[in-house]
Amino acid sequence: MRILISGASGLIGSALSRELRAAGHEAIALVRHPAGPGEVQWDPRQALDPAKLADSDAVVHLAGKNIAGLWTREFKQEVLESRICGTLTIAGAAAESYSKTGKPRVFVCASGMSYYGDRGDEILTEDSSPGPGFLADVVRQWEAATTVARDAGLRVASMRIGVVLARDGGALKPMLLPFRLGLGGRVGSGKQWWSWIALDDVVGATKFAIENESLQGPVNTVGPAPVPNAEFVRALGRTLHRPAIFPLPEFLIRNLLGEMGQELLLTSARVLPQKLNAAGYKFRYANLPDALAEALR
Repeated sequence: MRILISGASGLIGSALSRELRAAGHEAIALVRHPAGPGEVQWDPRQALDPAKLADSDAVVHLAGKNIAGLWTREFKQEVLESRICGTLTIAGAAAESYSKTGKPRVFVCASGMSYYGDRGDEILTEDSSPGPGFLADVVRQWEAATTVARDAGLRVASMRIGVVLARDGGALKPMLLPFRLGLGGRVGSGKQWWSWIALDDVVGATKFAIENESLQGPVNTVGPAPVPNAEFVRALGRTLHRPAIFPLPEFLIRNLLGEMGQELLLTSARVLPQKLNAAGYKFRYANLPDALAEALR
């Protein structure tokens, strides 16, 4: 297959490109600079020529502004617009191309488990209702921006990605230094659920969604065994052979990181991969210790 990928230079995009090429597929990067070999140029804020998608079997849209930063009104607007504008641009081009050529047939778009908001101990599946908060609102609008592609007849899958475990990026990277110094510990009460997933399984699930006709709509892209934060940090401490006894108090998170700290660190989302399980996806790392060991290997 020929697969176009936006955000191909990012953590997930680069790993996905390698996996697809290893499997014999052609992975083409959507880039903002003048296109070189194996690339297609685009601008998220300008119409994308549908002819650039006409010979592709699938499109994977991963591009979007990093949500880590000072959450000013302007920053939050940039986060929202980076997802909505890019998705509308690609979905619109894919819809027009499909109506003329029958390709691409599949549109896989990144999304986030933040859709569910702060839900305590509630078990959450793709059928669960949306929750409150800025990121939940971003995800709702992000997924809605794919509608034009779905209405045109493409199969659309929105991958609601959880806490990604990878040494060189994602949620794990900023935690490593304090833990290696023996200064790690639970975040806030430690009771909030963290729905984690190994980077290899984000890639595997995305590839599975491209290939599996039964997957469409929201797809919880999380591991099968979410854990409370306190259990997560204990497992990380054991993997690094360091104690995990220095808690990061909730009041400090709120005072230093504000709304971002609340939504990224203190929110509880106990999310299960119901659709992936039903479709037969086999997780490469189904338990947290193995996923952490692989991420830090």
